[in-house]
Order: sequence, then structure tokens, then C-alpha cells
Amino acid sequence: MDTSRRRAPERSSSFTVKSGLAQMLKGGVIMDVVSTEHAVIAEEAGAVAVMALERVPADIRAQGGVARMSDPGLIREIMASVSIPVMAKCRIGHFVEAQILEAIGVDYVDESEVLTPADENHHINKHAFGVPFVCGCRNLGEALRRIGEGAAMIRTKGEAGTGDVVEAVRHARAVLGDIRTLQTKPDEELMAYAKELGAPFELVKQTKALGRLPVVNFAAGGIATPADAALMMQLGVDGVFVGSGIFKSSEPARRAKAIVEATTHYRNPGILAELSANLGLPMSGISAAGLADHEKLAGRGW
Repeated sequence: MDTSRRRAPERSSSFTVKSGLAQMLKGGVIMDVVSTEHAVIAEEAGAVAVMALERVPADIRAQGGVARMSDPGLIREIMASVSIPVMAKCRIGHFVEAQILEAIGVDYVDESEVLTPADENHHINKHAFGVPFVCGCRNLGEALRRIGEGAAMIRTKGEAGTGDVVEAVRHARAVLGDIRTLQTKPDEELMAYAKELGAPFELVKQTKALGRLPVVNFAAGGIATPADAALMMQLGVDGVFVGSGIFKSSEPARRAKAIVEATTHYRNPGILAELSANLGLPMSGISAAGLADHEKLAGRGW
């Protein structure tokens, strides 16, 4: 593939343009990949984008230490191996890592709690960049704060690298439930509710009017089976992120394709039953309920 087409977006890119790019991914699966071989598997399975990493979240969790932005050389190799969009992660608050990722031409930057945060008090001002950003959230207030900073796409966090979908369900239900609550409130109560959420008032008003977040909302963290992906879609998200659940299983290519198809046919139990059969062993996983607070990745960010 000719990588000369991959250039950093112009910094004049508007938020409308950046959020519109994310709309094109709706209904799809974004896969974490750590090599060109993984990237090719993801593309052939039907992924709408890949997330370039040096370690999938399960390995980041197991190996510990400081997790940073991936080597730009690895990211470039992955970019050269596929024709679908390529995302890459930077640390929370590390605007220089984001600058580097934009400079090498990634399609999206994920300011990610999976990596070790660089700033305990401040997220990146994402409006200063031409490249669109993805950010995680656990509730509506967190989602709207990230959008207020310029995130063009949101993902509910879950607990990455566990293979346990419970936290992804918790966070999706929290966001969607908060939106339903917001829709019941009269307009004169919105300012107080915005203060309660710690969210920008104009975004609270917009979310009430839309009945959903102003940007695309995917689910992430612990999705490991076709049934997990379909569950999140039926709860009301726009698509799913998955990585460890595929590449820590015994049959990554088969499981990747099954998860993509389950995300498409999420309301058809007959098809889901067929997709779930004969996939080999899933990732062994970790129970999210057994994690101590300092072991939880979702709590990074605010």
C-alpha cells in the first residue's frame, strides 16, 4: 500500500468534519493490533479500523510498568499493511505524544486510560489538533467533558484486557441511563443538572435535544465473544472496540470474523448461535469484580 497518501490532517479541520469522520465507523468493530499480521487479520475479518499498539491491554495489565505511546515505526508498519483507518493511543494529558501521532498521519488518536496517565489533572485540548480524538467515559458527565475538550468519538470504558464484559455493560448503562434521565428534565433544570454532571451546559442541552450523545459512542473493555458484542449493540452503543478478546484466543481470525458479523446481526439470535459455535478457546480472562482499585484501568481519567 502507498503510504504517501497518509498525511497529518490540516489543523483547520472543524469539529463537524472530525465527528463526521467518526460517524463513518458506526455499526462496526475496531480491533487492537500489535503487528502487521494482526492488522491483516482484522481487515480481512471486516474491522472498520484498527488500533495500533505495542501490547494488547491484557499484556499491559499483566506486565505492568509504564505504558506509553507505541513506537512510531511500528505504527507506520501497521498503517502500511492495511487500507482501513488506523488509530493509535497516547497517554492522558500527553499532548506531545498526540502531536507525534498526528505528524505521522494516524487517522484517529485515542487519549487512553489503558496507558499510564501523563497528567493527573488535565486532559489534552483536542480542539488544537486536526486529527480526530477518541476518549473513554464511565458516565454522561465524563463523556460530555471529553467532548467539550474536543473528542470527536466516545467509547464507554469497561475494563480493558480482562475479557469480562461486566464493566462495559455498567458504563454503557450509566451513560444511556443518564441520557434518559436528562430527557425527562424541564429546561429550567438543565443548568443545575449540568453543574451536577460537571459538564458544559451547551452540550447538556444538545444531548437532551438529540436523545443521544452528540458524537458516536462505541463500547470497549472486556468484549471477548460474539454474544458480548451483540449485547453491547442491543444496549444501544454504535459499535465496539475489541482486542485482547480476539488475539488472546486460540483462533483469532475465526473469532474476529464472528465478532464482526455478530455486531452486524446483533438482533438475530439464530445467526448469533451459529457465529458462537466452534470458535476455539476464548481468552482466559480476569474477573473485574476481583480487581483492586489500583488495578482498574477505567478509573484513570475523570
